[in-house]
Amino acid sequence: MADNESSVGSFGWFLAGLGIGALVGVLYAPKSGKETRDDLKATALDAREKANELYTQGVDKGKQYVEQGKQKAAEYTELGKVAVSEYADKGREYFDKGRTQWTQYVDKGKEVIQNQQEAVTAAVEAGKSAYVEKTSEISTS
Repeated sequence: MADNESSVGSFGWFLAGLGIGALVGVLYAPKSGKETRDDLKATALDAREKANELYTQGVDKGKQYVEQGKQKAAEYTELGKVAVSEYADKGREYFDKGRTQWTQYVDKGKEVIQNQQEAVTAAVEAGKSAYVEKTSEISTS
């Protein structure tokens, strides 16, 4: 932005200098009126050519900046997509790992419950057997 303001200011000073130079040239030139007008006309045409050239350069520079901006935006967009993809993959990995661990804990819990159930069933059966034995001993005695 500062370069753009500098270019505009430089162009303004260029035109001011051109006008002052033309005026000084007219005042001190030992030429006829027609020659002076022709010189002024040539100087004005040169100034117009220079202005058109500077304008074209400015437009070209602006197009270059726009293109560079588009390229940088595309680069950062691609980098963002890659980063998002990496984070999504990492998230899926952690989710799958958590699900696997949870499944293992559930299976282990089922196994513990099954073992406890078998132990309780065995204890109940042992209790029944002991009761039957004691009651049969008491009734035979």
